[in-house]
Amino acid sequence: MTFNNQLNNTQVNDIDGVNVKPETRNHKGFFIQEGDYKLMNIDESGWALICLDDAVCHYVDPDNLQETK
Repeated sequence: MTFNNQLNNTQVNDIDGVNVKPETRNHKGFFIQEGDYKLMNIDESGWALICLDDAVCHYVDPDNLQETK
């Protein structure tokens, strides 16, 4: 089951910590740094907005996310 399918059963606001899979690219095609991110929302076009801190955020494919345990 992908993370995107899990989101159908979970409120985005309930998910605080997510990790990105290796070699994840943002919506512009650039690789993003692996680490713990906060899932902010998923927009209507299907991109997940994740933030590392107050200054670093990325739009990524939700299938490239996994919930932090």
